[in-house]
Amino acid sequence: MKIMVAVKRVVDYAVKIRIKPDKSGVETQNVKMSMNPFCEIALEEALKIKESGLAKEVVAVTMGPSNCVDTLRTGLAMGADRGIHVEAARDLVPLSVAKVLKKLVEVENPGLLILGNRAIDDDCNQTGQMIAALLGWPQGTFASKVVLDKEKQVATVDREVDGGLETLCLDLPAVITTDLRLNQPRYATLPNIMKAKSKPIKKYTPEELNVEIKSDLEVVQVTEPPKRKAGVILSSVDELIDKLKNEAHVI
Repeated sequence: MKIMVAVKRVVDYAVKIRIKPDKSGVETQNVKMSMNPFCEIALEEALKIKESGLAKEVVAVTMGPSNCVDTLRTGLAMGADRGIHVEAARDLVPLSVAKVLKKLVEVENPGLLILGNRAIDDDCNQTGQMIAALLGWPQGTFASKVVLDKEKQVATVDREVDGGLETLCLDLPAVITTDLRLNQPRYATLPNIMKAKSKPIKKYTPEELNVEIKSDLEVVQVTEPPKRKAGVILSSVDELIDKLKNEAHVI
């Protein structure tokens, strides 16, 4: 079985986000970029499935400008067998990403498609559900545990819900999106980083895949959240109740 994993290049989670002066978006020039943490978890799960003998190949896929290849190389250094880069100059909305993934699935014919449940830049949590709908595949979102049965061709997925855990049994091929508790991604070792430089990366354009990249969304303005006011130390419970009632109006 082949597993396809979608990965995204985002501003590193440890970087302090800065808004562009014209408020058109987030500053990405001269900013450290890395693989989306949820995508790292998705890739780690695919590699664990391969190491258990249930899959033969892991293919990492990314979309965006040419510098997204760096993110693919990280995935290859972690253990992916090969990469696919769909080069697109403009930002892609989740529906466009799902349409591109659908075409790649038709080309590669994987038995399992794994994605992070969201990216930390747009926080959309939409691509996995959209690609499952476009393919007509079953989906298990927010997976905290994944167990494959190769003989029965099913995947058992535990997902966290408000009331506890929900267990789904999915017929393969299927789409799975990963939650933070699924695993702990491995670090790429120096020998594997060197090996990744020689692993193949196939390039496509949206036009070659017959996908029209467009967006029905327009970003009007991006602003920083309001600064929090300094805390106040209160002298008594009565004073606290008074402020909650007369200032905060929560009681």
